[in-house]
Amino acid sequence: MTDAGSPPRRISPLVVLVHTVTFRQARQALGIALPIGAAVGFDGGTTTVVVLAVAVTLASLLASGLSWWRFAYVDGPASVVVTRGLLARSTRTVPRDRIRGVEVETPLLHRLLGLVRVRIDAAAGSATGQDEEVVLDGVRRAEGERLRAGLLVRRAPGPGDDATVPGPPEPAAPPAEEVLARFDRRWLLYAPLVGGYLAVPVAALGALLRLLDELPRSVRPEIDGPEVTGPAAAAVAVVVVLVLLAVGSIVGAAVVNWGFRLVRRGGSLVAVRGLLTRRHTELEVDRIRGVTVTAGLGMRWVRAARVSALVTGLGAAQRRGQLLPLGPRDLAEELAGRLADDPGPLRAHPAAARRRRLARAVTPGLVVAGAGAVATALAGWWPLLVAGAALAVLGVPLGLGRYAALGHAAGPRSFAVRGGWLVQERAVLQKRAVVGWQVRQSPFQRRAGVATVVACVGAGSGGYAAVDVAADDVVPFTRAASGTWAGALEI
Repeated sequence: MTDAGSPPRRISPLVVLVHTVTFRQARQALGIALPIGAAVGFDGGTTTVVVLAVAVTLASLLASGLSWWRFAYVDGPASVVVTRGLLARSTRTVPRDRIRGVEVETPLLHRLLGLVRVRIDAAAGSATGQDEEVVLDGVRRAEGERLRAGLLVRRAPGPGDDATVPGPPEPAAPPAEEVLARFDRRWLLYAPLVGGYLAVPVAALGALLRLLDELPRSVRPEIDGPEVTGPAAAAVAVVVVLVLLAVGSIVGAAVVNWGFRLVRRGGSLVAVRGLLTRRHTELEVDRIRGVTVTAGLGMRWVRAARVSALVTGLGAAQRRGQLLPLGPRDLAEELAGRLADDPGPLRAHPAAARRRRLARAVTPGLVVAGAGAVATALAGWWPLLVAGAALAVLGVPLGLGRYAALGHAAGPRSFAVRGGWLVQERAVLQKRAVVGWQVRQSPFQRRAGVATVVACVGAGSGGYAAVDVAADDVVPFTRAASGTWAGALEI
């Protein structure tokens, strides 16, 4: 396992201690070990728990040691080669010119031991659909910085690239940093309006309850919940839960985004974030094919948004491509405009699209109201009728809101599509990002004279849709958004 004579390297042996303490290799066996322990006397007392803990620790130590012994990597001039496995050996080669991004993580235990975890994203992933990135877990901090600085190979634009955006030459000296965004602690107040951060305290509580449930009854603490009696106590309980959720979401956002800073360094974008686990993500600007500006319903109320880069071949793109995790809408739009040309104001979709959104939003309420009318006539039970009528009335602003979220535009160098209501996303993509178009038209859409147009790209989610575009506008839009080759589309 060599690349032009490059010697194989090993990760630090201190990673064996990290993996033993965190039970990294042994964690998969816990689902089997706990039922077996319960079957042979897991409830026998503290001795059984201690014996099981020692056994799991020793097994984790052995597995970690063998994993470290059989892991090696080569950082050659043409490729990165990783070899692993005890019985079934696996060798993976990643050409340096296929590397799309490099992330250096520093979890708390790694930081105490002077280690880092390096994640290397390649364009092609793997044949099995797993291990879409090369992970070097447990290299020294200096080695991690060397890999981060040297793995993103600058290249000249290829035939499919935009010749007006050449790859920057290798600088003779370290390039100057341009700060694009810096996290303001006041932005943490947006966190309770983001579903992902609200899920953090819920997930933490679920993990704690599951852990307590797995403990033997002899060592399990007895916790009696407070009794809630009466409307006032119930209201207080709801308020307390909401406050705890809000506080938990703010704490979760702070842990993930503490010290966030986005800078442009030469031809790369570098994002640094994290309190306990410090992450240093570097993306090559030439690989960015567009951006998305996302805002949930609550975030739109306070004019906040998130920005992510669409990078070809980037794994875990939702997290790794995040350029602004949380911030004011104006800053998000400014950042997006610096990375992808603004194609101009979005074009509204036809009136048929509005009618379809209204019909979809109102129909469930009308169905419930119809069932309620039958129940009222037969049994005099009217609450279902009232509920259905209320749902139908509420469906009107919901349908109008969904319609207002639709839009598309095509400019000289980019195009944009927007959709979503609960979570609204506007994607701005470069013309060179499109690798194909897909047009979908159901019988109802055909009757209404609209169609859904999907831009197929090799970045982000892989496809971005303009829903219920006027059928006559499909070909002009696709031609303007990608080129004359899209004129072969037929509706």
